[in-house]
Amino acid sequence: MEVDWRILNETLSLLNSSANGYMFDDWQQRGPANSSCIRCAVVGNGGILHGSRVGAEIDQHDYVFRVNGAIVEGFEEDVGKRTSFYTFSTNTMRNSLNAYGEIGFKRLPQSQETRYIFLPDHDRDYLMVRAALTHSLVDRGRDASSRPTKFFGENLRTEQFKMLHPDFMRYLRNRILFSSILYSTNRDIYRASTGAAMLLAALHTCDQVSAFGFITPDYKKYSNHYFDKTYQQMIFYSNHNFKLEMDLWQKFHRKGIIKLYNRQ
Repeated sequence: MEVDWRILNETLSLLNSSANGYMFDDWQQRGPANSSCIRCAVVGNGGILHGSRVGAEIDQHDYVFRVNGAIVEGFEEDVGKRTSFYTFSTNTMRNSLNAYGEIGFKRLPQSQETRYIFLPDHDRDYLMVRAALTHSLVDRGRDASSRPTKFFGENLRTEQFKMLHPDFMRYLRNRILFSSILYSTNRDIYRASTGAAMLLAALHTCDQVSAFGFITPDYKKYSNHYFDKTYQQMIFYSNHNFKLEMDLWQKFHRKGIIKLYNRQ
């Protein structure tokens, strides 16, 4: 899929610690002594969270997943403070920093517990991981000369990085979120949204999943993002099928597979 074999091989050979192969690599050290059940909060950026006051509930989970323009400062009461996993592609990360920098998203979440989960969308992702793990600049492509420490902070450790397998991403697209666009000439642009990939990855690894800030049938009542200063209408693009994703979250909620925050 247009990724040079040498880049692929060099990058994946650096993800060589046991922590890179497990989502919850620190569970034995931090897990509650009286429970083996991993409880996860997956936090989207939907406007439904504005004024929700569910931040404390989110932070009480064992792990907290966030995505893209995850602005926390100033919104802690609604979205919580913790970030265990930040999920993104290099493209969505750069777009989020450019789009939301002026309203508070100036860097990625950084804490002792934070891990970074790359979605393998392009060779940009492999190049960024390689540069981060070798403490060097990105040496080619659209992000050439970029310094990963600008995004992830200093003292990067191999254990902080994870990457979803491309076959997992294809599985999400072709099986769980199959759309009629896959029969068209535009099939190559379609994929699960970053938030959907994050939520579905959590469903494959956590014992209990609570989803906050995801699209619901009354989405028109809320602004696009919880951090919007004025009402912004949600826009639908061809590369994702948000209404299909919405129907899936509703089905999962009704069947008790996830607990979806619906505001009511």
